[in-house]
Amino acid sequence: MSIHNEPRHKAALLASIRELLEHRALWLYLLCDEAEKAGLPAEQFAPAAIKRCGLSQGAGLVKKGGTPSLIGLRKTLFSKAAQLVFEMDIKRCDDDHLDIDFHYCPLVKAWQKAGCTDEQIAKLCDIAMCGDRGIGESYGCTLDLPKAIARGDEICALRYHR
Repeated sequence: MSIHNEPRHKAALLASIRELLEHRALWLYLLCDEAEKAGLPAEQFAPAAIKRCGLSQGAGLVKKGGTPSLIGLRKTLFSKAAQLVFEMDIKRCDDDHLDIDFHYCPLVKAWQKAGCTDEQIAKLCDIAMCGDRGIGESYGCTLDLPKAIARGDEICALRYHR
């Protein structure tokens, strides 16, 4: 597998914001790497920790938006700024469905820069997506990820549904 992950839009402000997200992704990689060096497989702790973060963030987003509708999630988390950074296309959005295609992922870029293998990137993505699943759970929804840049697909296809 060869992961293609290059931004189409490269404005300086977007690059700066993406670097912040890359830094967060580097933390995840390094924490998992050090844990594995110490004999603790990342799968034994990281998914649960990242999901807890997503549940916390999701609860805050529901409160901020004042609604458990996925329209509220789109407005609070997937704002115009986020859409630019991740080069997103909102495909569908109603109370019970939110379908978004991401054409670029700064987290994948960070793992590529760190020298991670494609297999490591796919694993780290699965862990990171536990946060997004936790956010979905806060909205009473499930998140499916039929396509992922980290798995070699051309996009990440996030599909929230109730």
